[in-house]
Amino acid sequence: MDTADRAKAAAPGGPCARIPAEQMDFVRQILDRVGDKWSMLVISVLETGPLRYTELQRAVPGISQRMLSLTMSRLQQDGLVTRTAYAEVPPRVEYALTPLGGSLHHVVTSLITWVAEHHAQIREHRSPTTATP
Repeated sequence: MDTADRAKAAAPGGPCARIPAEQMDFVRQILDRVGDKWSMLVISVLETGPLRYTELQRAVPGISQRMLSLTMSRLQQDGLVTRTAYAEVPPRVEYALTPLGGSLHHVVTSLITWVAEHHAQIREHRSPTTATP
C-alpha cells in the first residue's frame, strides 16, 4: 500500500486500513447484518441443510415470528440465504445457505463456540462488585 492509498484508507493500521474510506459505511452495514445475534444463529443452524420456517423457529430459541421473518428477508436480500417456495398443498417454503452464506458459516460458528466457552467469565466481569466501606 503506497502513501496515496494510505491516505484514502479509513484507519491508520490494522484490518480497517485495507478498506477505502468511501467503502467503510457499507462495510459497517454488512458487519451489522452478519454480526446480528439472530443472523448468526440462523446461519449456524442452516449449515445442516435446507429448513422450513417452523423448523428454523424451533432451532433458534427465543426468536419471535416477526424477527425470524425480518432476519430471513434481510439475509436473503444480502445473498446469504435462498428462499424456495414449492407449489404444493399446503404450500412449502425452505430456506438454505447460499455459497456466500456457507462461506460465512465457519466464522459464525467459531464466534458462537467462543461465546459458549467464555460466557461464565464474561458474566463474572459484568456482575457488580461489592463495594467495601
